[in-house]
Amino acid sequence: MYSKTVMDHFKNPRNVGEITDADGVGEVGNPLCGDMMTIYLKVNKKEVIEDIKFLTFGCGAAIAVSSMLTEMAKGKTIEDAKKITNRNVAQALEGLPKNKLHCSNLGADALHLAIENYEAKKSGKTVTGPARSEKHEHDHGDSCYCPYCDADVPADSEICAGCGHTLERADFPMAK
Repeated sequence: MYSKTVMDHFKNPRNVGEITDADGVGEVGNPLCGDMMTIYLKVNKKEVIEDIKFLTFGCGAAIAVSSMLTEMAKGKTIEDAKKITNRNVAQALEGLPKNKLHCSNLGADALHLAIENYEAKKSGKTVTGPARSEKHEHDHGDSCYCPYCDADVPADSEICAGCGHTLERADFPMAK
C-alpha cells in the first residue's frame, strides 16, 4: 500500500521538532481526518531556508509528507520553496494511496503559510492568516475528487457534496 520511501520517512522522520524563534510558522489542519501540521522556518539573509522543522499530529502518511516536505525545502531559496506543490511531495514519496493524497496537500499548504508568515513579518505586517481553500485534483483521468474526503466531484461543481467544502474555480483545469 505504501512505497518504501513513505515507510522510510514515517519510520525515520527528518527535521522533527519546533524552532522557538522561527522566522515563519504555518499551521494547517484537516477536520475530516484530524491531521494537524505545523511547519517552522529559519531563513538567512540570502533568503535561503537554513532550517525547517515540523510537528505533525496525524497518520503515517501525514508524518511522511511532513518529513519529505522539510527535506525538499531545506536549503532552497524562499522563491524556490514557493514552487513546491502537493503533487511534488507525493511524487517524491513515490506516490500515496488516493485516500491519503490530502496529506500531501496539508504539507504544501503548511509550507506556503509559513512562507507567507515569514514575508509578512519581514515587511512588518500583522499576520492574520488567510482562510484555507479546499482544492480537488485531476490526477486520474476525467474523474475529479476532493482530496479531503475523496468524494467524486463534478468538474463544474463549486462545493464538494461529500464534505461540503467550497472549491476554488481556478482549480478546475477541465472546466477552463
